Amino acid sequence: MNIRLLNDSDAQVYREVRLRALKNDPDAFGSTYEQEETKPLGHIIERIHHTKDQFTLGCFDESNTLVGIVNFSRENRLKTAHKGNIYGMYVEPQFRGRGVGKALLLALIERATKECEGLEQIHLTVVSNNKSAKRLYVSLGFEVYGIEPHALKFDEQYFDEDLMILRLRLLN
Repeated sequence: MNIRLLNDSDAQVYREVRLRALKNDPDAFGSTYEQEETKPLGHIIERIHHTKDQFTLGCFDESNTLVGIVNFSRENRLKTAHKGNIYGMYVEPQFRGRGVGKALLLALIERATKECEGLEQIHLTVVSNNKSAKRLYVSLGFEVYGIEPHALKFDEQYFDEDLMILRLRLLN
């Protein structure tokens, strides 16, 4: 497995994985397949464009196929710049349970802490009934600090989301 920063040339393959994610696990994301499939490639390039405060990592298998993705974005306001957010985490179903998600998150945490001076905490949200994802996040030190009832609504069904935090100061 090879984890690396995605760049403009990865936009098309990222888009394909993202669309599969939305199709395979529609209740796990705030966006929908229908919303994303019509977005031009330029939008995807903007999404994965990296700076020290925003980046997308991808995990590639031995045949250089993208099998996992995760995004990071640091808050940009003066009073919230100590916080960052993880979003869009996805691992292709046939690669789950092999440590891909954990490796992606560890690489993200390492990069974020090195690149983002003053970063103290990383936040994420996860659908409350997604037990395997929650187990992964907890194993890396994330803690639930709240629950947003009815955070998502899809096909007339509501989904609560757990709000999770990783306090980096405790790691230093």
